[in-house]
Amino acid sequence: MSTATPKVGFVSLGCPKATVDSERILTQLRMEGYEIVPTYQDADVVVVNTCGFIDSAKAESLDTIGEAIAENGKVIVTGCMGVSENAIRDVHPSVLAVTGPQQYEQVVNAVHEVIPPKADHNPYVDLVPPQGIKLTPRHYAYLKISEGCNHSCAFCIIPSMRGKLVSRPVGDVLSEAQRLVKAGVKELLVISQDTSAYGVDLKYKTDFWEGQPVKTRMKELCEALSSMGVWVRLHYVYPYPNVDDVIPLMAAGKLLPYLDIPFQHASPKVLKSMKRPAFEDKTLARIKSWREICPELTIRSTFIVGFPGETEEDFQYLLDWLTEAQLDRVGCFQYSPVDGAPANDLGLEPVPDDVKQDRWDRFMAHQQAISAARLQRKVGTEIEVLIDEVDHEGAVARSWADAPEIDGSVFIDSTSVKPGDKVRVRVVDADEYDLWAELV
Repeated sequence: MSTATPKVGFVSLGCPKATVDSERILTQLRMEGYEIVPTYQDADVVVVNTCGFIDSAKAESLDTIGEAIAENGKVIVTGCMGVSENAIRDVHPSVLAVTGPQQYEQVVNAVHEVIPPKADHNPYVDLVPPQGIKLTPRHYAYLKISEGCNHSCAFCIIPSMRGKLVSRPVGDVLSEAQRLVKAGVKELLVISQDTSAYGVDLKYKTDFWEGQPVKTRMKELCEALSSMGVWVRLHYVYPYPNVDDVIPLMAAGKLLPYLDIPFQHASPKVLKSMKRPAFEDKTLARIKSWREICPELTIRSTFIVGFPGETEEDFQYLLDWLTEAQLDRVGCFQYSPVDGAPANDLGLEPVPDDVKQDRWDRFMAHQQAISAARLQRKVGTEIEVLIDEVDHEGAVARSWADAPEIDGSVFIDSTSVKPGDKVRVRVVDADEYDLWAELV
């Protein structure tokens, strides 16, 4: 009987939704007595959780699989790119197993086949914390409320990888949130493919949490989360009319005044080609009304330039829209004709790569000026921040306007704080993305 502890190396690529998938797999493996190790050399097998959203992500996934094979030899592949098993095996025929996203059991079974769990493993000795294994720092965590998406946007292959919308029962989501908060989490980041649609597939059915009825719907979920005394941040929110319902919760300080809305474009013609849902000319008016109710509201978004058929007029319309919308945080991608995306079959004129690059450069310069001006208005104000890191030079924190790893930071010249602390600071300087502040 083997007494050696089986060891697994794990590489997690892609978005926060993939991070949550990785956490579930790791939690299961730890419960079975596997040790998770940080180097290829120490691992008996390596699991790579891939991203397959755009071509550059696929290339990174294939490179990472190749590195794991070269360094270790025994590699299991899972995640979004796993739906393209042939594309992976064409490049890396020696991978041991390939599974798609959310296929936790298949991944764990594949690990069993390479290195079985210890026969004498005692689950009461290798205790896993109630909140499971987390890949984020102790003070914040992603809370996934659903899988899949009911939209069929022309540039996107996520529905073909992750399927149609499947919402988690609201009681399960709230119980997980409560476990995280009890474990020391100070910020919950609500994620899904489409947070605004939460519960549509379940017809918003009533569930129970702590003996109280709660509807499986975004507003009721947010109200319940707001009672837990931590920051609650909403991601991937489509601007359906029901988003209006959560703005008063933000104005009342129950939710962070932060919306992550993937607008993707502004030109009506391009949006129609993209088959985007719930986007029309009234969006600017709704942004204005949201800010009237909640002046502190921070809006982050992503856009695509160079979509097939996009003209210079369409692009100029987008720049003018940005000037009007005054969004706080913005990312931009050049259109990538990813395999399987319906946009490839629309028969629209592709935008040349040099034009895409030029438009991306102009977009970024245009938005940087807007972001810089909006941040400059915060100089001299007092804000609450959450400390992420501290070293000998000072602390790196985030305000309500900053989601981890995608937005800016608040730099504080102090070493008297520690990660997870919430403190009040006075903003003394700003650039296009970040703030500098001092403790109050």
